[in-house]
Amino acid sequence: MTPKIPAFVQRRVTVDDGVELNVAVGGSGSAIVLLHGFPQTQLMWRHVAADLAADHTVICPDLRGYGESDKPAATGRHTYSKRTMAADVVALAAALGHDRFALAGHDRGALVAIRAGLDHPETVTHLAALDVLPTLDMWDVLHGRSAAVGFHLYLMAQPPGLPEAMISGSADEFFGHFLDIWSTDPNAIPADVRATYLRASREAIPSIVADYRASATVDVEHDEADHAAGNQLRMPVAVLQQDWGAALGFDAAARWRAWAPGLAHRTVSCGHFMAEESPAEVVEALRELLAR
Repeated sequence: MTPKIPAFVQRRVTVDDGVELNVAVGGSGSAIVLLHGFPQTQLMWRHVAADLAADHTVICPDLRGYGESDKPAATGRHTYSKRTMAADVVALAAALGHDRFALAGHDRGALVAIRAGLDHPETVTHLAALDVLPTLDMWDVLHGRSAAVGFHLYLMAQPPGLPEAMISGSADEFFGHFLDIWSTDPNAIPADVRATYLRASREAIPSIVADYRASATVDVEHDEADHAAGNQLRMPVAVLQQDWGAALGFDAAARWRAWAPGLAHRTVSCGHFMAEESPAEVVEALRELLAR
């Protein structure tokens, strides 16, 4: 049986282009939307969501192309652009009765959250990003020894066909590799949750690759346009990151400040999957953000 976020209701919600998102909803009060990362689903928020639901409406979707949400074929460059996925989130929240909401994302979900904050500043009240850099900065720092850390980014940026075939040939090993090397606590992702992540990822290889391919193409163009126009995240922003910036030779906080004048930056000591490894620290940071 697939594990779920305890006490949350699972729903199917149709967004603007007919894509149905699978979403878990719980709690009551002002809304906060939590977006998962790779190679995960909404389930990664199970600890954090339960705490926040004491005084907030907490909305945890599977992103388009992931988990139990629809996986439309990538018929164009924009099918899995972060602009499209951000519009999904805004439409989802509106369908659930929330025209304004706080937004937190991890990894891929953080890139969607950043785009939502840039495209929909009147809608996103607060923004949190966990263990990611904005797209332009991510590609800028991936050179030399740091390029090896992001080999999967380069693989999935290749034209359609090759990356899908290569990953399909050893899907569990590919996705399981990241669950292993990005974690500092082997007990943070229990066996049934890990199995859920692997199964969901196996079933979503074309859409996951399309998501990553967009980050090397159309997402870069959108970020370049914002950078040239001086567009920034004007809402309160919180960023939680491992100290990989120092390890790879760049100042992560400085890069973030160029995008977010109202930045609160925190370095964490756990691994990449911080919402599962150190949920109390994540909850504390989110509650501090929401109080600003």
